[in-house]
Amino acid sequence: MKKKRIVRHLRFPTYLSVIKNSVGSKMFRHSYADINGEKTDITKDGHLSCTFYVSSILKMFGLIKEVHTTVKGGIKDLEESGWIKIKEPRLGCILLWEPKTFGGNKVHMHLGFYLGNGKAISNDEKAHVPKISHWTNGRDKEGKPTREVIAIYWHKDLEK
Repeated sequence: MKKKRIVRHLRFPTYLSVIKNSVGSKMFRHSYADINGEKTDITKDGHLSCTFYVSSILKMFGLIKEVHTTVKGGIKDLEESGWIKIKEPRLGCILLWEPKTFGGNKVHMHLGFYLGNGKAISNDEKAHVPKISHWTNGRDKEGKPTREVIAIYWHKDLEK
């Protein structure tokens, strides 16, 4: 008699694999909205795609309710979906970086994933695709972070 196979999906290793394999992906470059009757790419060809990127992966794994294009909306959904702030980064956690001023005096916060060993992956505003960087978005000439992490989020379901 043949023994029945027991298959159990492993969420966390699959989640990490999807994140790591997203490097260079162009699939998060465009998100469209109807603004006053006009179809508009609100992520500006990937320049503003960090939340679209992060929330798409989180939605894929049932860790948030919706896909978002703004950090404010993404953070609200994270917190409503059981994500909690932690003090030290853990593999696979969500990083929120401090606001940064871009051209035209527009200020943007930034979201990404922590990969361990001081590395993170987030949508790169210059390359317009997910890219691996130092977890503080790089270092200046004095070795100081170029962008401080202001919050770290973890979800208990990543432990299952």
